[in-house]
Amino acid sequence: MEAQNLGKILIIDDNEDLLFAAKMLLKKHAKEVVIEKDPRRIPFLINNNSFDVILLDMNFREDTTSGKEGFYWLSQIKEIDPKAVVILITAFGDVEMAVQALKEGATDFILKPWQNEKLLATLHSAIKLKESYNQVDQLQKKQKALQTDLKKPYADIIGSSASMKNIFSIIDKVAQTDANVLILGENGTGKELIARAIHERSHRKDEIFVGVDMGAITETLFESELFGHKRGAFTDAKDDRAGRFEVADKGTLFLDEIGNLSMPLQSKLLTVLQKREVTRIGTNKPIPVDIRLICATNMPVHDMVQDHTFRQDLLYRINTVEIFLPPLRERQDDIPQLANHFLKQYSQKYRKNFTGFKPAAMELLQRYSWPGNIRELQHAIERAIIMAEGNELDTRDFFFLSAKPASEKVQSAVTLNLDDMERSTIQRAIDKNGGNISKAAKELGLTRASLYRRLEKYGL
Repeated sequence: MEAQNLGKILIIDDNEDLLFAAKMLLKKHAKEVVIEKDPRRIPFLINNNSFDVILLDMNFREDTTSGKEGFYWLSQIKEIDPKAVVILITAFGDVEMAVQALKEGATDFILKPWQNEKLLATLHSAIKLKESYNQVDQLQKKQKALQTDLKKPYADIIGSSASMKNIFSIIDKVAQTDANVLILGENGTGKELIARAIHERSHRKDEIFVGVDMGAITETLFESELFGHKRGAFTDAKDDRAGRFEVADKGTLFLDEIGNLSMPLQSKLLTVLQKREVTRIGTNKPIPVDIRLICATNMPVHDMVQDHTFRQDLLYRINTVEIFLPPLRERQDDIPQLANHFLKQYSQKYRKNFTGFKPAAMELLQRYSWPGNIRELQHAIERAIIMAEGNELDTRDFFFLSAKPASEKVQSAVTLNLDDMERSTIQRAIDKNGGNISKAAKELGLTRASLYRRLEKYGL
């Protein structure tokens, strides 16, 4: 057997000849072998060392046959270290004693005088068990760390601008309810992150989060994907399959790009949301579902209602609470924080030692319009880190970005062009109200639908 793979072993026995023989045998196979003839030193040894395996004699001089001392010291070891791997040694092959020892926490039982190969085989099995205990401990620690990270306020959502603080406030209020949420915003603004943040702070956080890209589901597969099907219901239905609603039962269902659904599909979705039950294709049996619904879209659904391309009753159903995620160009104060986050992330990924940005480079990032929003910023930082040298990113590392600054997109308020003046006024109202569309609309004297139409018109 391979040497030096049995870890650190403790042997307790009042027979000094046995201790010496065991140490001579095992020192070729173990990292360290500690021997002890006085069991009263067990607490001291275990409290001050970390042993992978403990070999413990069942009978000491005071009691040579009953095993009472062995059981006593086994209980003491387990009290100090519940996950200690203990192999009991005895000269008497008492089956009842062996069973009792295993019930009280012993890992295994070996008779003396032992065969060397038998002892080594027993120790190898024991060390595998200890390794599994260690792996479980590591997983539990990782899980605890993950849970701690999740409890940090918005660990995955970066931003301290007024608009983001307003969004955090809304998440805090809505997360503890089962209210349906509609998240609006351009592509790349982080709508799914907001959805996951709501889920992780809800009473459903220990249940599943199921995300569905509605824009990627074809009309023919819509019902199968969302509601499930029975084997043989159609040509490719080779097995029974649960739809996304069933899979998300007791958890959160996130329907992304819901604005892409056709009117017939909107009708089918509305029916399920009203009844809170689905019927698999090929069956007549309704299946109740308990979900928390979060939807998202980059389309102006309020205008689509006016244009009769989105059902008003469906909109009422999905937007008990509405969250608007502003584009990155409207939260320039968050760009340094986001940029440094991605710098650290990709420096670690590509094993590079970037420490920051040259002032001119950061100024460029803050002036750029970011039509692709946070996703574009993320890709830009990753690309720059891959190609750049040194330890700071400079403007030349972002040569691929357009030189047009975001500030040029908003015309000066002194212009006499009415459209430009209206655009600038709307922009200021949104900034002032932290991205809250309802408050901005009220201040501007507009309905929310009217403001959405103007946002679409001016590309805000």
